[in-house]
Amino acid sequence: MKVTFYGIGYVGLVQATVLADAGHDVCCVDIDETRIENLKKGIIPIYEPGLTPLVEKNFAEGRLTFTTDAEFGVNFGDLQFIAVGTPPDEDGSADLKYVLKVAETIATHMNSPKVIIDKSTVPVGTADKVRAQVQSVLGERGSTLEFSVVSNPEFLKEGAAVSDCKRPDRIVIGTDSADAEELMRELYAPFNRNHEKIIVMDIKSAELTKYAANCMLATKISFMNEMANIAERVGADIEHVRQGIGSDSRIGFQFIYPGCGYGGSCFPKDVQALVRTADGIGYESQILKAVESVNYAQKNKLFEYISKHYGVGVDGKDLSGKTFALWGLSFKPNTDDMREAPSRVLMEQLWAAGAKVQAYDPEAMEETQRIYGSRPDLSLMGTKESALNNADALIICTEWQNFKAPDFSLIKEQLSEAVIFDGRNLFEPTRMHKKGIVYWSIGRLAR
Repeated sequence: MKVTFYGIGYVGLVQATVLADAGHDVCCVDIDETRIENLKKGIIPIYEPGLTPLVEKNFAEGRLTFTTDAEFGVNFGDLQFIAVGTPPDEDGSADLKYVLKVAETIATHMNSPKVIIDKSTVPVGTADKVRAQVQSVLGERGSTLEFSVVSNPEFLKEGAAVSDCKRPDRIVIGTDSADAEELMRELYAPFNRNHEKIIVMDIKSAELTKYAANCMLATKISFMNEMANIAERVGADIEHVRQGIGSDSRIGFQFIYPGCGYGGSCFPKDVQALVRTADGIGYESQILKAVESVNYAQKNKLFEYISKHYGVGVDGKDLSGKTFALWGLSFKPNTDDMREAPSRVLMEQLWAAGAKVQAYDPEAMEETQRIYGSRPDLSLMGTKESALNNADALIICTEWQNFKAPDFSLIKEQLSEAVIFDGRNLFEPTRMHKKGIVYWSIGRLAR
């Protein structure tokens, strides 16, 4: 099938590449000329395991093309995927200007019937706005070309996006057109062979399904962080609690790990957007507002521990002269994405208190440099071990696999004081105590 994608970010590039790998002909359109030229050279703008060789292979074999020519893209594909960003507006609602601009572009250049697919995460009612935009432009052209608008939300996890695309849990298709449904079924047939994964529903239900899924997962995280805060105060161990409730099949173990808060491009933005949608229809979403509030507070947790340990605020004391080794900058492992990352909140608090940071992350070093530039209170180190050199304490913000079994003797040797502030509960508190390490973790015992 002939398919066009607009917006070559996490969602667009991964989905387009996996569809090309299944045999479809896919054209990727983006307004960023540098990005398009780099993609043609095999330079991928994001870190996603398994993506680079897949892009190179399908580009070389001619099934995947990259262009800034929107008119070419419109007339290339019968299926037109909108996968541009929907950043939060000033009030937290999703900004649809890029989505509607693509809809306008499609309507301006289309010379044959099209199926227009909303792949971006968009509020309920967006398909109606896309339809109205396309219809308005076609009307100005005096055109009677037919088109359909479909909602086909993505459910990708950063760090596992390629495998999620190749082996999806479900494929949600929101449409009111039998013809569009048949085309979508044909498109996704290579991914629907093992068992039926396609779920067809009305468009507004499909739009809400995406938000509901992410908000449910965010709720589980904030709930568990709330339980960790309670456990800390009553003298319980949240890890034991996690095992106790996770063994209940109705609850399960996924997304019940306490930590220093969730981040990324999806959960914070989508919770905010659904809250604003609810506000807009006169309904107060008390649970979602609490989820957002708990997460905001949880991102301050590590700095609270550090302040308590060093007596910050007592007699005007701050962290001047202190240097902290920081392991983990991305908001989660297996990505370089630092959007809404807890590490950013923490570093900015440390700097404000007069401290310096020596940071290491397996993938997010360039992104950190892009965000913060060169500054005297931030050193980006080549290895996790070098980050420890002459530091006063170690902080862990991201649960990368190679952080889980470090050389504790080296840690004690390199740090001026054997202290670890662990925002991801990677180690056993009793084991740390026996090693002579002061260990601050989320909702656990023994320091």
